[in-house]
Amino acid sequence: MESKYIIEIKDLGKSYADLNVLKGVDLGIEKGEVIAVIGPSGSGKSTLLRCVNRLEEINRGDILFKGKSIVGKDCDINEVRQHIGMVFQHFNLFPHLSVMRNITLGPTKLRKLSKEEAEAKASELLKMVGLYDKRNVYPSSLSGGQKQRIAIARALAMEPDVILFDEPTSALDPEMVGEVLQVMRELANAGMTMMVVTHEMGFAREVASRVIFIDEGRILAQGRSDELFDSNENERVRSFLKKVL
Repeated sequence: MESKYIIEIKDLGKSYADLNVLKGVDLGIEKGEVIAVIGPSGSGKSTLLRCVNRLEEINRGDILFKGKSIVGKDCDINEVRQHIGMVFQHFNLFPHLSVMRNITLGPTKLRKLSKEEAEAKASELLKMVGLYDKRNVYPSSLSGGQKQRIAIARALAMEPDVILFDEPTSALDPEMVGEVLQVMRELANAGMTMMVVTHEMGFAREVASRVIFIDEGRILAQGRSDELFDSNENERVRSFLKKVL
């Protein structure tokens, strides 16, 4: 039977030596959902995201993408990563490549697009994130907000089914946060499936179709944003929200 979930996480456990970071996480994500993952620092949010993209190997459990396990030895993780994009906290752009080359590298190498096709797609995406005029510059001349918008364009150039965002605004100056969140809002409105680890409670409340609260490696609460923010009965969730809202 075909799963209704595009990503399904089952009893996921992750440890580093004696430190248990994730303790049996279960989560299903449907196509078109925007999942905001919130919780205190050190609770396992970013580790969960990195496990979904196999940047971290898991110790137990399973992760399914479109119904197929992506943790087995026979899984071609590079193939999977073409469908599950990632946007990092610190952008991870290649400093020695121009903006255009940063965006076209993956599509030409992995998706085997011609240079012309890749550049046409990149130009479209740069216009979408409002940075077409920066196509020939190098990352060092960009602001943090511009770098992050380029990183989002780079992820989109692979035409992924899902994009993972790992605290995409936490390294930015406050006045640059809005420009990145605006691009993410537009993606959500266009139906992109997204999983976003974030401290931006306004974004989680307004944009997420579901909010997940993680603490000490476990999902303590989840639900629609109004359920989680306005009427949560979990004392731990309430005390966290009181501090951050």
